[in-house]
This record gives sequence, C-alpha cells and structure tokens, in this order.
Amino acid sequence: MKTIVFDVDDTIYDQQQPFRNAINAVFPNVKPEDMHALYIRFRFHSDETFPKVMSDEWTLEYMRFFRINESLKDLDYPSVSQEDGLIFQKTYEDELDNIVMHPEVKKVFDFLKEKNIPMGIITNGPTDHQFKKVKQLQLENWVPTDNIIISQSTGFQKPEKEIFDLAAKEFGMDCERTLYVGDSFENDIAGAKNGGWKSLWFNHRLREMPADEEAHHIKEVTSFDDLFPTIQSLFS
Repeated sequence: MKTIVFDVDDTIYDQQQPFRNAINAVFPNVKPEDMHALYIRFRFHSDETFPKVMSDEWTLEYMRFFRINESLKDLDYPSVSQEDGLIFQKTYEDELDNIVMHPEVKKVFDFLKEKNIPMGIITNGPTDHQFKKVKQLQLENWVPTDNIIISQSTGFQKPEKEIFDLAAKEFGMDCERTLYVGDSFENDIAGAKNGGWKSLWFNHRLREMPADEEAHHIKEVTSFDDLFPTIQSLFS
C-alpha cells in the first residue's frame, strides 16, 4: 500500500456518542439497552434515503425526519411528529459541534503524516454538514483540502464506482495501491471493490457481513485499539 483514504462518520470519530446524547435529550423514553440497535437502524435509514435527496425526490429536512421516525418504529417505539423529528436533528447537530477525533485515529494520522503517506477523505452526506465535521475534527492538519471529497458536491456517493474513480483522479492515487478505511460494509467495502481499491473494514460495531456479499477487504479490525497496529503493519 502506498496511499490511504478514510471515511469520516463512525470511522474517524465515535458517531454513537452525539447520537446517544441527542436521543436522551429529545426521546428520553428510549431504553439504554436499545441505543445501539437504534443507532444501527438510524445509519441504515440514512444510507437508504440520502439518494432521494441527491435526486431531488425528497428534501433534506424530510429525509432527516423520516430516518429517525422509521428507526424508532423499527424498535417498536411510537411514531414521532415531524416537529419532534426536526428538534432531534437540531439537537444532534449541536452535539456534532463537539465531536473530536478518536485518540487511536489520531495516532494513525500522525504516523501516516510522519511517513509522508498521501491521505484522502471520501464521505457521504450534505456538503455543508460534512465540511463542518471536517473543520471540527481539524482534518486539514493531516489531509489537504483538495484530497477531501463530499458526496453531495460530486453528484455521486459511496458505494458508486464513480466517486472512487473521481477520488483516484483528483487525489492522483493508484487505486490498486490505495487502501480505503471505513466502517460500513455496504458503502465502504463494497464501494472500494467497485472502484478497484483495496479496503480495510473497520467493523468496531461488530456488524454481520451482508449475506449476499463476499469478503472483499484485506483486513477486518473490530476495535479502535487495533486500528493503529494494523495500519502500521500495512505501511511499514
């Protein structure tokens, strides 16, 4: 491996913490033991419905209401009003203003920078929302702005081949010698395969691999503590 590209959400920082804080504030009836499952459903509905925003079929506001409402219903909680759904979104965004890079990821980034390994970012989501996270996480201390791609600004999104092709071109990277690191099998691992990239599945949520998929990744890491030694071994 000569170059490396990362996902952002739940890869560079722990996305479940701001989600948990927002749920506790707005929907205190959610049981603590349901929080992880609710978060997984929330991510599922985010990935399933954002293409409708990209195609102008849905507004971003409606998508954000829909994903939390459906996630709650999936776990047998009552439907919520659109107003409460948007209050949750505002609270969630406020919590995202306080996100920090996980310390084990910072070790990885410092190591790669010291080794002069070219780095990049591909993240799905609304441009303004995701770039705000880039700033909050201070990613530009390690990754050049030109090497950061946000799906909405391109018209493509993971796992589509086109966004990986665009990144390889824009970042000047050889896809066969580039490692993509992400937590979502469907978006990150399947997407990297679509683009002809190598991948590392950062499966710290211990998700099951989709039944209809094959193991395309060269490594699977299941905890933040194991991320640095694994990447260090691949780039030493």
